[in-house]
Amino acid sequence: MALSSRAPLSVALVAFLVSTAAVAPAFAAKSAEAPFRPTTASGSLLAGRLAANLRDDDNAAAFYAQALRSGLFKDDQARQELTNRTFIALLTSGEMDKAVMFANRVIAIDKKNPIAHLVLGIRALKARNYNAARTELAFTLDKPILQLATPLISTWTYAGAGQTKKGVSATDDISSNDGFSTFKNFSAGMMLDLAGQHEEAIARLKDAHERDSNAVSVMDAYARALVRGGKKDEALSVLNDYAAKVPRQPIVASLISDIQAGKRIGPAVNSAQQGSADILISVAAGIAKQGGADYAVVFYRLALYLDGNNPNALIGLAELYSDLKQPEIAQQLFQAVPPSSPLKRNAEIELASTLDELDKTDEGVAHLKKIIATNPKDLDAIISLGGIYQTRKRWDEAVTAFSQAIDVIGTPSRNDWSTFYYRGIAYERTKQWPKAEADFKKALELYPDQPSVLNYLGYSWIDQGVHLQEGMDMIKKAVDQRPDDGYIVDSLGWANYKIGQYDEAVEQLERAVSLKPSDPTINDHLGDAYWKAGRKLEATFQWRHALDSKPEADEKAELELKMKQGMKDTASADASKAAEAPPKPTEQPKPAVETPTPVNAPKPADTTKPVDSPKPADAPKPPDAPKPAAPGSGG
Repeated sequence: MALSSRAPLSVALVAFLVSTAAVAPAFAAKSAEAPFRPTTASGSLLAGRLAANLRDDDNAAAFYAQALRSGLFKDDQARQELTNRTFIALLTSGEMDKAVMFANRVIAIDKKNPIAHLVLGIRALKARNYNAARTELAFTLDKPILQLATPLISTWTYAGAGQTKKGVSATDDISSNDGFSTFKNFSAGMMLDLAGQHEEAIARLKDAHERDSNAVSVMDAYARALVRGGKKDEALSVLNDYAAKVPRQPIVASLISDIQAGKRIGPAVNSAQQGSADILISVAAGIAKQGGADYAVVFYRLALYLDGNNPNALIGLAELYSDLKQPEIAQQLFQAVPPSSPLKRNAEIELASTLDELDKTDEGVAHLKKIIATNPKDLDAIISLGGIYQTRKRWDEAVTAFSQAIDVIGTPSRNDWSTFYYRGIAYERTKQWPKAEADFKKALELYPDQPSVLNYLGYSWIDQGVHLQEGMDMIKKAVDQRPDDGYIVDSLGWANYKIGQYDEAVEQLERAVSLKPSDPTINDHLGDAYWKAGRKLEATFQWRHALDSKPEADEKAELELKMKQGMKDTASADASKAAEAPPKPTEQPKPAVETPTPVNAPKPADTTKPVDSPKPADAPKPPDAPKPAAPGSGG
């Protein structure tokens, strides 16, 4: 069975859906409002498929179950596929008790179904029925994707049964490359520390930490083992070294505070269930980064089934649903992070951004201001506030927020380049170019050759007709670092356009369009370059494509005018026109924008969201809220 809820339907089901296709628009129109309940089995099936495609897992589960209850689908293949779909929808929606029930149904018709066996194995593990858990997990050990997680989960069944030595031995027996060896030692080290075997735990975790000193989960588990083994000073040294690289990391700050206060320090995990949940979270985070949302949601849900209050699972799943354009679910998950967790503040900051995604911007702003009022030096909250203002093009307020952040920073370091960069953008958009230029230069002073800053400053100079060669060199250097970034390539093409090199502009802008084919601004730029190069028919086609790509209102008006009248200046390339005004009088520089570095450094179980550069014509993407620490940092 394919895990995706969008797996191909059987011939019988396809024929049946074609005859009822009129149901789809009705659900699409209502899916964002009150739940739509079709009155026929075919309508339920089609609505379930549409809900699954929209990642509306709750409704997908309800629709599929309704279709299955109808008894209409007698064909074995059709009924089996619908049972599978219902099972997966229940699993991804978090209805675990029902998912377990359907897992048994799936096994009855597909005895080797790996996802069903995984669910039953996790159910047995949760119930501390460790032998049964190993039996179920054995069906998954050689399956792609699952083989990343289930072998290690299986070793934790020994630890749960008090057989730590056997669990560690089973961990060592898992074949792996060097990267996975780090993770094996991390898991075995936590297992040993849970059993009170501190020296052995320290040795394993030290090895994992030396292999990946940026992994906050490994560092946290290592520091805890050191304290529990009577090596408090070594633990503080490890933590302080990490804090120097990644300021304000909440897990690190909390653990340092607890150690210094003389509090009892527990192991990274307190049970086999928590250890297994951490493995699921780690794999989910890695798969999500590679675009495997279906599997990632399943693993996060199973982790929460084992450890319902795990803040990493809640935040990781919330971020994933945010990426999947389901901010309502993300909001619920952020709100569910326990108040006792060091990551609660991170969740509250991300919640504000989620409220903004839901067009509850005033509520999100008020939420951040409340956090800042409690702690006026909360740099992450202040930067996130500035990010919301930028997203909403409230540039004056963005200037104020980022200025407040810079005041809090005091003496800036390399990590602070992005705050000056963002304030520079806000200054530029409020037509305070000297201040903007100073901030861009300061960002480059802190982080030389940072590609986003090189791109923005270089483009701005060329757009103004000053420092032409230096500006072009900056943009080329940015492209060299990010040759597949459509927005930065667009800047290079547009810079060529500005200095009259139209053939070169066409070449670069065609490449930018191939990288970002649906971006209206890049298509508009290519149309302008075609026109200047004398390729008027292609220019008209490109402008039409830009119009079809849903440009903003001012850009749409410009495009419609050019579709009617063309461009006035049809002269051939002339480098002396470098200072010529752009074809869009209201147009501002459009280089790509990078999000600031998250609070957490990269880690094996990183829950950081993948970052896409924003559309050049749009407001820059706001700074991300701090991301949670990797699994294994509880206590």
